[in-house]
Amino acid sequence: MVLAAAVPAALFIALFRFHRLGPLDFWWWLGLNIISAVGLGLAADGGYGQRLKADLRSGLPRKLVLGVLSAAVLYAAFAVGRLIALKLFPFAPAGIADIYRLKQGPGILRIALLLGLLVGPGEEVYWRGFLQDRASALLGPRKGFWLTALLYALVHVGSGNVMLVLAAGVCGLFWGLTYRIFRSPVLNAVSHAVWDLAIFVVWPL
Repeated sequence: MVLAAAVPAALFIALFRFHRLGPLDFWWWLGLNIISAVGLGLAADGGYGQRLKADLRSGLPRKLVLGVLSAAVLYAAFAVGRLIALKLFPFAPAGIADIYRLKQGPGILRIALLLGLLVGPGEEVYWRGFLQDRASALLGPRKGFWLTALLYALVHVGSGNVMLVLAAGVCGLFWGLTYRIFRSPVLNAVSHAVWDLAIFVVWPL
């Protein structure tokens, strides 16, 4: 498990620090990181693939609805949080602008497809479905939850953007709690994908 956690963490820190890997821009590199992380998770836990299939086969319509609703709750929380941050933190406007600057260059269609089909679902399959699950099995549910949320925020530190780190911290806590309640990577994947598309593509804040 240590290797399956350390390698993706290093890859994500490098991604947010440098934004580019040879010919790969930020978005292609992000997609490659997600594939690598999920692959390591599946390799480290031989039964995880079967558990994912079982999750897909059980109560899928309910998980889709709950995933969309949870994404709406998180989006509303960010809309309120943005207003508060703009009043409290002088660095907030520049930090938020830097996040959305990542959309410059690549076509919005590529970004939307990557977020909706790979990045959002893949992050939940790895961070909550694999890492939080394994950490909880080793350390207990509470410690596993807090450790995963902390790591999820820390891998964004390489960006040097306080607002991005704070946003990742909030998301890590929210989706970590969602996973603790429902124990469904599929539900979390839907929530993450819908939220990504809403806040970054359809209705940016």
